Amino acid sequence: MRDVADRVAVVTGAASGIGRAMANRLASAGMSVVLADVEEAALSQAAAEMARDGHRVLAVCTDVSKPDDIDTLARRTLDAFGAVHVLCNNAGVVPRGRLQAVWEHPLDDWAWTFDVNVFGVLHGLRKFVPIMLAQDTECHIVNTGSIVGFISGSAHAVYSTSKFAVTRITEGLHAALRQRSSRIGVSLLCPGVVRTNIREADRNRPAGRRGDAVEPEAATYNDAIAEMDAVAMEPSEVAGMVLDAILQNRFYVFTTDAWDEAIAARSAGILARADPASPDMVELIRREGRARRGSLT
Repeated sequence: MRDVADRVAVVTGAASGIGRAMANRLASAGMSVVLADVEEAALSQAAAEMARDGHRVLAVCTDVSKPDDIDTLARRTLDAFGAVHVLCNNAGVVPRGRLQAVWEHPLDDWAWTFDVNVFGVLHGLRKFVPIMLAQDTECHIVNTGSIVGFISGSAHAVYSTSKFAVTRITEGLHAALRQRSSRIGVSLLCPGVVRTNIREADRNRPAGRRGDAVEPEAATYNDAIAEMDAVAMEPSEVAGMVLDAILQNRFYVFTTDAWDEAIAARSAGILARADPASPDMVELIRREGRARRGSLT
């Protein structure tokens, strides 16, 4: 898209973190913004604050795992603003026990994470892409993946798997839209460590997806996260990258290059038909922290 002023954006997971920052940045660029989130109180507060700043906003309480909620989101968007030009499928969760092995996570972890991270994206695409195609105007879709959707290893088994799926979905979306010569651009946002509350996502976990109790995270992991949090990227920085990607029609949006070596090792291993490389997640987090400290000094 060459310009977003006076256009309409829909952002899921918009009550906090990266979603809230994207909503703010798009609104500041002149867009009307529909904020969607499952956390109703936080959503109402975000919309009220943005409205007080003079932005055109609409809040729609939305569980992205439910197709009916996405239908309502689309209907209310069109009723309020008549069109949609930017869709940010950003809502996401990460379950507890991030260092558990694949077989140790309860099935409820897998079901809940995929309900939100994968099917939430699919529901958004299935509803909004036809609307955008029918409009035949410049549009853009941003799906939030993750840097861990590009590396191997045992940590973040459930979350990483869901983000690998988002990567493939988004690449397939890009290819299909190009084949149709559509006017819809596509970006895949791949954040590293960002200062958000996604690690407390269980606060919004449905009662039917609670799973079993899990062991606390290893101290080394928590220590690395604490170190990284001191210099972690702010969501507003990520939002600026997203807006640039929309305006420049850029597909991959990585927030850091500190994980590039691990991504390259995985790719090289695949081409060499070698066993998967298994980088140390704690060390990767610390490496990103060191890189951030260097950029801030």
